[in-house]
Amino acid sequence: MAVKKIIVASHNPVKAEAVLNGFQRMFPEEEFTIQTMSVSSGVSDQPMTDREARIGAQKRAQNARRTYPDGDLWVGVEGGCDYLDGEMVSFAWIVILSAENKGSARTALFRLPGEVQRLVESGLELGDADDRIFGRENSKQKSGAVGILTGDVVTRTALYEQAVILALIPFKNPSLFNG
Repeated sequence: MAVKKIIVASHNPVKAEAVLNGFQRMFPEEEFTIQTMSVSSGVSDQPMTDREARIGAQKRAQNARRTYPDGDLWVGVEGGCDYLDGEMVSFAWIVILSAENKGSARTALFRLPGEVQRLVESGLELGDADDRIFGRENSKQKSGAVGILTGDVVTRTALYEQAVILALIPFKNPSLFNG
């Protein structure tokens, strides 16, 4: 059985781990290798709408495919913030592309504290705002805001992994999605 090469459009180890975990859970009989790379998302460093984050994930996956065409699958992951009833929430979009298929899904969303919201509104990325408020370093490459706020009951890796699995539904059921 050939090993499938997944290109993850990020050097963030949390994103790469979530992608690999999701693929392994959905396709336990297959073997995968991960290659990380940095490409432009075409959106702001901190996407501030659901739509902008989705577009960022799409562009990352497309740019990864264009830059590294020797992969079998290309994955874009883009975290974002938006407002729900006047309060800031956080989430991420996952987009997965192959030569013959595509899938996408969004993580669950969760509410951010007011102090974090104010810093993000002032122009900081969410991870930098978390580091400042909670006295952390590089939290976006660790358990992220969701991990900090849940005491690691839900980590950033776990949050993203579920969305990777959901984005893989068309790959698990190609006859239902390629017609």
